Amino acid sequence: MRNRLRIFPADESFQSPAPAKVTLKLGEILEPLAEAYNSQRAFVEDFADDDVQIPADLYEALMASITMRKSA
Repeated sequence: MRNRLRIFPADESFQSPAPAKVTLKLGEILEPLAEAYNSQRAFVEDFADDDVQIPADLYEALMASITMRKSA
């Protein structure tokens, strides 16, 4: 027997909790994130405007990489 998807109307009084924050190493998400971006997965666009915190030295390295690429 096939499972059926049941849709319930949203409860107007329900407020979703603030999103949880997760701390992990960049290496843990780099490959799946690059694959999702390169495959143009829809969820990547869903998070395009979300804030992301990165260390200042990573930011500097990324900006230097962009500058070097533009001057090449």
